[in-house]
Amino acid sequence: MAINAMTVSAGRALEVLKSAWDMQLNTGKAFSWMMHGPPGVGKTQVAEALACYVGGKLYDVRLTQIDTADLRGLPYYDHQSRTTQWYRPEDLPRCETPAVLFLDEITAASPLLQPTVYGLLQERRVGVHVIPDQTLIIAAGNTVDDGAIAYEMGSAISDRLIHMIVQAEPEDWLKSFALKSGLHPAVPAFIKSRPDLLETLSASMQAEHMIAATPRSWERVSHIMTHVADRQNRMVMVAGAVGTAVASEFLRAADDIEASVTIEALVEAPRKSRAPLYPNTLHGLNALIFGLVGYLNDKNIDAVIECTLDIGELQILNPKSVELKKIPLREIATAGFEMIIETSLQKGLADHILSNPAYHDHQKKREAQGLA
Repeated sequence: MAINAMTVSAGRALEVLKSAWDMQLNTGKAFSWMMHGPPGVGKTQVAEALACYVGGKLYDVRLTQIDTADLRGLPYYDHQSRTTQWYRPEDLPRCETPAVLFLDEITAASPLLQPTVYGLLQERRVGVHVIPDQTLIIAAGNTVDDGAIAYEMGSAISDRLIHMIVQAEPEDWLKSFALKSGLHPAVPAFIKSRPDLLETLSASMQAEHMIAATPRSWERVSHIMTHVADRQNRMVMVAGAVGTAVASEFLRAADDIEASVTIEALVEAPRKSRAPLYPNTLHGLNALIFGLVGYLNDKNIDAVIECTLDIGELQILNPKSVELKKIPLREIATAGFEMIIETSLQKGLADHILSNPAYHDHQKKREAQGLA
């Protein structure tokens, strides 16, 4: 059965659920929400980010790992009332404070569990246990076409949910996740150049390969690149995360990046001495941008702005470089500066940008070219 809902990026799904939370607070009317999507696309990260947004706890319930008793709780005999009572399970919110209840792997849950889940989604209760008003309920699961364990969702449960389909979208992932998560610069730089390799589930299924690249597996690759220095060990690990073909291409780019990107040396050098320190490859410059954004703080922001904007002038600064003539330097510098602005706003450093001489020179040049 096809899921006739809209397909959105993980970043857009988060924005939708933020609006859902605001609507629930403002109106007192609570709905339950469903994210369909392939493994590793970022559904769990959306739930985690939403919990941060509401300022509350995330209750992450994996429905494939529990049975009905785990949701209803343990029974005990109340001697005073002479009735059986139920201890509330720790997996369910109990206080009138903001919270997100995340029912993961709902499409792979046992059919025996579904009647209990029905009540949780529609009536916001399991037996005597009522879900507090300030809890947003989100479900998530794979589809039968994703190559994961999944069952068709029947109308009895689908009618209790508002649905959306979450897919990997490279630009959204770079902006909404990679930039904010401090990934190893080689990973976002590679995806920036090869966005088609962010998620390869369909291609891997067609080739009958078990391993595919996903946003989740690239997060693992970042951790490997940060903590494992030996290249042969890296190759085995990265291949196990994203497959041998993707790993080979990625590690060639990573070698190029590590040989050319020296962020700390570049930032600390005088501006007039920096030109020879810049990479002369697309992978290297993309990695440099992500590295500079991650390196940014209140003490080095002026130098980081200079280094980023000067990328657009590298053909002038390094006129003999044949490689730089083939690279869209101004586009890289513009994209990098936009990321710096966003990061500076998040860190409360906007005033540093407005007072930066390199920024004012950049603006004057754009005005002279009719671009501002």
